[in-house]
Amino acid sequence: MATFLFDEIVFGPVNSRRLGISLGINLLPTNKKICSFNCIYCECGLNDELGERVGKMPQRENVKDALRIKLNKMVEDGILPDVITFAGNGEPTLHPNFSDIIDDTIELRNKLCPNARIAVLSNGSRIDKPSVFNALLKIDDNIQKLDAGTLDKINLIDQPNYPYKLENTIDLLKKFDGKVIIQTMFLGGEHNGNSVNNTSEEEVSEWIKHLDQIKPKSVMIYTIARDTPILTLKKLSIDELENIAEKARSKGYLVSVSG
Repeated sequence: MATFLFDEIVFGPVNSRRLGISLGINLLPTNKKICSFNCIYCECGLNDELGERVGKMPQRENVKDALRIKLNKMVEDGILPDVITFAGNGEPTLHPNFSDIIDDTIELRNKLCPNARIAVLSNGSRIDKPSVFNALLKIDDNIQKLDAGTLDKINLIDQPNYPYKLENTIDLLKKFDGKVIIQTMFLGGEHNGNSVNNTSEEEVSEWIKHLDQIKPKSVMIYTIARDTPILTLKKLSIDELENIAEKARSKGYLVSVSG
């Protein structure tokens, strides 16, 4: 299937399945994906699959200028975002000025669209960095990925490009003290002859055990909706997602489902 790169620093607004009218911010190069994970379902393709070999991250001032211009235009048009979302061509917290850019974004939000939330979609690979962790505490929707209950399945689905330790990630997510949203992609199919189905009783049971430690303020579960770089993946039905959601809801978690 076809995949794509975001070719602007600020893009949209788009109607997000989970967030509403979302104005996106891409802190990665517009011609290259840079990510600490290599998720087999990523709409931006696999690492080094699309774009140029070399790409530059935007400067802090460029991000602030692009956001100011876009928000002013939206104010003029009378269409304000529900949320300003950091996403784009990879992992946003890899930007060396991530925390400063969050401060700039809060400043512009408060001035131009005070009712908008600020969200970050992250894989959690840099929450061990104090500046990143503290910046995430300042925003409204700190959305962190947890795509399975076991390390083996996470390695298969997310393909971290560093020695990922599940127990360390859980410990760090616990330190948000509930100011975190857990987002999980549930899917079926296979990759390189291995099942990627993360909906088994064991996987879901372990996943819920992790939620019990993290105690997130809410949980988002979803499945494939856009093109993926691996053709052998399978989208789940809403009923399958709802069955998983009910298991988490029975433990008291607020769970949203997107098909």
